[in-house]
Amino acid sequence: MKKDRKNPSEVTEPMVAFVACAGHAAGKERFSDSCTSCAEAVEKGFVRGECRSGCVGVGSCIESCKKGAMRLEDGQIIIDRDKCDGCGDCAKEGVCPQHLIRMIPADATNFIPCSSTEPDEDVVRATCGYGCIACGECERACPEGAVTIQNNHAVIDYDKCVGCVACTVKCKKKIIVDTEHELPVLKDKVAFVRCSGGSRASKLFKDLGIQTCEEAAKMDAKELGICTTGCCGQGSCTAVCRYGAISVVNGTAVVDPEKCVGCKDCTYACPKHLITIVPYKGMKLVPCSSTDDYEDKAAVCDSGCIGCEDCKNNCPNGAIFMEEKHAVIDPNICEDCNMCQYVCQRNVIKEQEVPEYIFKQREVLGLGEGE
Repeated sequence: MKKDRKNPSEVTEPMVAFVACAGHAAGKERFSDSCTSCAEAVEKGFVRGECRSGCVGVGSCIESCKKGAMRLEDGQIIIDRDKCDGCGDCAKEGVCPQHLIRMIPADATNFIPCSSTEPDEDVVRATCGYGCIACGECERACPEGAVTIQNNHAVIDYDKCVGCVACTVKCKKKIIVDTEHELPVLKDKVAFVRCSGGSRASKLFKDLGIQTCEEAAKMDAKELGICTTGCCGQGSCTAVCRYGAISVVNGTAVVDPEKCVGCKDCTYACPKHLITIVPYKGMKLVPCSSTDDYEDKAAVCDSGCIGCEDCKNNCPNGAIFMEEKHAVIDPNICEDCNMCQYVCQRNVIKEQEVPEYIFKQREVLGLGEGE
């Protein structure tokens, strides 16, 4: 039974060790073959683009554990909670030069595996997929005041934490580990790719030997005879997704809304800024962001919005507007009727379907609108 942390008993609470870092950005690969201790790695120093606060992955802490509860696996320190007796030897001063090992209650269910001190959100996102961006959403959401931002990363006070889902749901980066609830279910927003016709561009770039979206985005699309704003299809977004929620299908990035948790990492990875975050609810979406004229669009893409405005003129709720020659649907107004799909000449508008179990689980968890 979970302990009520608001009314702790006088009995000493069982503790276990926890490594406040889940990333590989602190030079782990570089240090693995060149250093014999974590202290040596930290003394050697970090290079541009590496996290200066994370685990260096050499594994010196393992030697301090007398119970064999720690092991090094793919550069990650794994703690066997069943073997850990909470002695605290690994958390003592001098063991971890980065001060990443903390003792936490054995029955804790929420964890924040990051100790980043970097104040710049863009730097954190570019450096580590598991990095805390110190946005403060978790702190504001916690009903018990158990989460605070300290030295540019979130920290949980387990004397106050009651194991609710508030911080997990509200975390913008979706790095908070929750062992009691499914993160893909506890979400209100997911990513959406504003393009559905990148097959021609993707094939062309591959034929030219181009392998990254960044390189492809620098090419003169008009000269190549492809959409100037469409998906490059080389997978920069898929490389950063920690949940396997985005893949390239027929040359275009496609998001699986059931797997996506809305962390926004893919939105930062796309050099063309084609990926946006939308509410996870039944609604209509326009997968096109083309700013070209009608003739140019029709010549390079069979699935692009041509800006005819039929959807806008027939929407009974006024949820559709035109933005730079393509239609956009306001999710706050859309009532998920089928009128826009019915009148769209090119069958551009897509429907986002949300499984019924999502609604049922949210109801059971007591999550209100926007939580």
